[in-house]
Amino acid sequence: MNYTNANIINSVCLIVMGLWGYFEVSSPTALIPVGFGTVLILCTPGVKKQNKVIAHVAVLLTLVILLALAGMRLPKSIEKGGLGLVRVFSMIGTSVLSMVYFVRSFIAARKARENSPS
Repeated sequence: MNYTNANIINSVCLIVMGLWGYFEVSSPTALIPVGFGTVLILCTPGVKKQNKVIAHVAVLLTLVILLALAGMRLPKSIEKGGLGLVRVFSMIGTSVLSMVYFVRSFIAARKARENSPS
């Protein structure tokens, strides 16, 4: 797996879990992950072409949704329990996975740049 695939998996998870949450509880805030997932999936072609700006935008969006899910949504979902908690853990898990792959790719790119003759 690479950072492009991790981004796609995260995007799809955010979209699917967000829509599931919206249709289950009819809360418009459940569409926030859907919006983030949509923008992340739109970033995929640029990420695949190794566009630094788009890759950094994707990382920033992933970090923002990860912090929002872990900081705001997770405590509420733990309190309520049920399938909402499963959805939140799924979105957090794929966001963490995506972040790990992005950071690893940035580190590898930096090492390659430092080792290449200028």
